[in-house]
Amino acid sequence: MRRVCFQLQVKPERLAEYTEHHRAVWPEMLRALKRSGWHNYSLFLREDGLLIGYVEVESLEAAQAAMEAEEVNARWQAQMSEFFVDLDGARPDTGFLELTEVFHLEDQLDALEN
Repeated sequence: MRRVCFQLQVKPERLAEYTEHHRAVWPEMLRALKRSGWHNYSLFLREDGLLIGYVEVESLEAAQAAMEAEEVNARWQAQMSEFFVDLDGARPDTGFLELTEVFHLEDQLDALEN
């Protein structure tokens, strides 16, 4: 399983509304994410709008392609797009900045034992 961490920027004046949308994500969107191979998916939001996402996938490209085929994803992304800055026409699910993992405890512990 691949660990993916990504960054987006929510418009500061839209934080409350963005947070409210994520308190009760549409059930069909939740099921689509699960069907598409998104596991252990979390979003973290800072007061200035910095959004950090974390997800575990077999392949990010395959998980994104599977979501592309889900009708609900087009509706969700269209609604969420208005909350972000600097997407340059991309949707939030493809326009994020992927971060580089520099440390993972279990990987280093496993390396010690082998």
